[in-house]
Amino acid sequence: MTMADAGWSMDDMDAADEPRGPVGKAFRLSAADSLSLGNAMCGFLAVCVLAWSAIGQLQAEGSFRPDPRYFATAIVLLLLGATCDLFDGMVARRFRASAMGAELDNLADVISFGFAPAFMVVAWAGFSHRMPMLVALCAAVSVLLAGVVRLARFACVKTKSGDFMGLPIPMGAMTVVSIVLLFQASYLTVAGVFLVAWLMVSRIEYPKPKGNLLAVVLAWIMINVTCLIIWAADLSGGDVLIQIGAAMQIALVAAIPLRVLMFKRAQRKERKETEASVR
Repeated sequence: MTMADAGWSMDDMDAADEPRGPVGKAFRLSAADSLSLGNAMCGFLAVCVLAWSAIGQLQAEGSFRPDPRYFATAIVLLLLGATCDLFDGMVARRFRASAMGAELDNLADVISFGFAPAFMVVAWAGFSHRMPMLVALCAAVSVLLAGVVRLARFACVKTKSGDFMGLPIPMGAMTVVSIVLLFQASYLTVAGVFLVAWLMVSRIEYPKPKGNLLAVVLAWIMINVTCLIIWAADLSGGDVLIQIGAAMQIALVAAIPLRVLMFKRAQRKERKETEASVR
């Protein structure tokens, strides 16, 4: 069958090849896009650090052994990526956003908060030798796929309240890391990772970091970075600090939706009482 038989002409082919929309604007990076790219770079470097740790120890000692310095570096990189992700939306709203800003943001999040923490679960299981690799792979894949679904739904579904539907993927990634640090490579770790994956695709609402909550999130990131530096430097109390920080992160993820639910119930109750008094 020729193009003529199919009803196509050269003009149609030329029209199909023409780019849609203003090409110059579409390929012009904004300040927010630079933050998104920084997020992606941090996620990739975190994976590289873990891979270098495994390769280096395998060549030197013939076996895997978790090194706090490498893991702390990888987690700090993820926290830096989370900071970039925290600010790229605000920068996009404050200044002009590019046409591909939302797509860049989602793709960067897949790398930093989907693939990187999933790789960390597998790496930690490989270092410990206390868990079948297939089990760790299943847990890691669940986090990765849940993160992809979470981001796709975020791009398509807008909540009426303005809150996040499901656990935000940066917080999910930090919770996965906290579970790995707190419970080491155990079946409790696997159960916790599966739970985080479910929270990301659930309909449980989490508030967006704005105002005072944004300041709290930034302070929390700085505290975590400090604890990681102390842990990596093998200073006194480093192990205790990292476990306390991990436990607080897990408790925070569990407590926030309960607090939001209680607040909304109180609002509904107050609204009903107001309507009853008016009547």
